[in-house]
Amino acid sequence: MKTQLDIEKWTRHNHFEFFKQFEEPFFGICVDIDCTKSYAKCKSEGISFFLYYLYKSLVAANKIEPFRYRIENENVFIYDKVLASPTIDRPDGTFGFSRIDYYEDFQMFNLEAKKVIEKVRNSKELFPAVSDENVIHYSSLPWINFKSVSHARSFSFKDSCPKITFGKISEHDNVKKMPISIHVHHALMDGIHVGQFIDEFQNQMI
Repeated sequence: MKTQLDIEKWTRHNHFEFFKQFEEPFFGICVDIDCTKSYAKCKSEGISFFLYYLYKSLVAANKIEPFRYRIENENVFIYDKVLASPTIDRPDGTFGFSRIDYYEDFQMFNLEAKKVIEKVRNSKELFPAVSDENVIHYSSLPWINFKSVSHARSFSFKDSCPKITFGKISEHDNVKKMPISIHVHHALMDGIHVGQFIDEFQNQMI
């Protein structure tokens, strides 16, 4: 479900009109997230760390309203919830795009996500699942402890979905940290909103 935002009454009306004209309206921020406790929890309980942090990031994104905004035909809509569209690795070294629904209950999310992953890994198609506007585009680069990330983009393709990338965990003084890159559409949100997401995600990972 979605509701239309009244752009004329929106406090960011002028910001929206300004940034929506940009050829590249996305801006990105990279930070390190302390994942010491959440990583230990997953290892002790036999939980996929990938699915755990994917779930926790969706919890955070759904709490920060601008992450549920999308531009459709010059209008802005607020979705009731946003889902995940992560890349899923395959044994042959390639990947496929996926669509994983968001459930507030982690056990349900974990169960359904595993079904989607198995389906993608058994497929040779790049897009084995139909995606929607109310998704966040996710990537994981567990081989790279990155400091910055850029994305391949077609400027002719209208897109306002946030893009979140997770990297390789590093450890220092028994503290594990994971880099995360967040790219968002500047017509829909500002740095303060990305900061709110980062704080909420960090709280979820403790």
